[in-house]
Amino acid sequence: MVLQHVGAGLRAKYVVFHCFDDYSTGIDMATALHPQTIMVPDFDDAALPAAYGAPMKVRIPTKLGYKKPKYLAAIIVTNRFPGGYWEDQGYDWFSGS
Repeated sequence: MVLQHVGAGLRAKYVVFHCFDDYSTGIDMATALHPQTIMVPDFDDAALPAAYGAPMKVRIPTKLGYKKPKYLAAIIVTNRFPGGYWEDQGYDWFSGS
């Protein structure tokens, strides 16, 4: 994931995603660093269309659908438990393998 490239503190516990549509979710650092977790800036050799989550989305195949943020506005690396839109309404926080 992009975290290594920007020098983020990889010893932090969580990565939180805030989106332009007021959605947010968080994942543990191990999931963020998983080789299948990717940032998606394009689709079919073109900029990611709004219908697919432009300007960027995060693909996390090891998590359920509500843990895959689109319309990404900010990424925060933290040790504070992040909660999230669905998680704050009672959905499971870990939500996957």
